[in-house]
Amino acid sequence: MGIVVTAIVGGIIGWLASIVMKTNAQMGIIANVIVGIVGSALGHYLAGVMGIAAGGLGGLLVGVAGAVLLIVILKALGVFS
Repeated sequence: MGIVVTAIVGGIIGWLASIVMKTNAQMGIIANVIVGIVGSALGHYLAGVMGIAAGGLGGLLVGVAGAVLLIVILKALGVFS
């Protein structure tokens, strides 16, 4: 059950990040889920390094910020044009 919730929340985070970065038309549902999960992990890792503990709505915002950062990195590498 946990993997299903992770995929759903990851998809929502990836979708929100793709809207912010204007890559929504280029990304499908699988890409949104992957970017959401990996980006959220990146955001929470970086927040932890900076000493920020985020939960609830703050955790969602940190997850979206991490996914946005991941999309920026992927754009720089030429994955998204």
